[in-house]
Amino acid sequence: MQVGYKLVTEAFEPKEIVRQAVEAERAGFDFVDMSDHYHPWLYSLGHSGFVWSMLGAAAAKTNTIGLVTGVTCPSIRIHPAIIAQAAATTAILSEGRFTLGVGSGERLNEHVVGGAWPAVRVRHRMLRESIEIIRLLWSGGNQSYEGKYLTLDEARVFDLPDVPPAIAVAAGGPASVRLAAELGDGLFTTRPKLELLRGYAKAGGSGPKYASLAMSWARDEHTAVESAHRLLKFGVLGWNVLTELKNTADYESVLSFVRPEDVSEAITCGPEVQQHVEAARAYVDAGVDHLTLQNAGPDVDAFFEFFSTELSAPLRALARS
Repeated sequence: MQVGYKLVTEAFEPKEIVRQAVEAERAGFDFVDMSDHYHPWLYSLGHSGFVWSMLGAAAAKTNTIGLVTGVTCPSIRIHPAIIAQAAATTAILSEGRFTLGVGSGERLNEHVVGGAWPAVRVRHRMLRESIEIIRLLWSGGNQSYEGKYLTLDEARVFDLPDVPPAIAVAAGGPASVRLAAELGDGLFTTRPKLELLRGYAKAGGSGPKYASLAMSWARDEHTAVESAHRLLKFGVLGWNVLTELKNTADYESVLSFVRPEDVSEAITCGPEVQQHVEAARAYVDAGVDHLTLQNAGPDVDAFFEFFSTELSAPLRALARS
């Protein structure tokens, strides 16, 4: 199993995100998973840098750690032709360390260009067309494409890596799982849902399976809970809600009734190694082989030290067992 670190671009300014990527490599993480947002989930988080700039800077300042978008919507806010070019460039700059994670998007980020917000079934069809366009452009030469929702007119990506980046597709239900198995090289999930992972394998998927484990580490439980409530309370909402709200004010309003204890019941909080390892067990048992740790604690560098000296070994041992 590979263990990654979630770079929360909504909670830190761009230079700090790049610094954290460097420190994650030093701490022994296998990859970093960088969110791709136009807006933060909450106004109070205060940041949302352009992911492709940060990926390029991280590629230049690291040597071995994998870089992943978790995840990019390649169909509404940005046309897949641009994503194909951006991903190809990132793969070159990182010397093959980049994986393109894609999904059908959240209204929070995609509505900014002024178009309609399609139903989820339509977004899945758009995602299918997007992946087809991206792979077409990565095959080289001038390419055109005429889909129901997306078109491409005599486009070419001139700088292509020797090996195209892997594409991992985010899935939350049977339809998107089948799409991930058919057109993707891997699977992204938000929870360790055994039925989704089994469905992926049944549909012919055999690539890496990514999932994020939310947690909050601090030297005492109270501090960990308070920090998690500030940074990650939106995580208590179901994904059906997260994809549909339009702006940060909506999220602030919906989440105004979420208490610190509600967050601590949803994720592990505190300094104890074993509680975080046990939370990871469900992911490993379900078949996740690329586990991303999303830490909502207040001290990033102290968490890197905790991971390096205390958490990494038992997590990896759990996977081996």
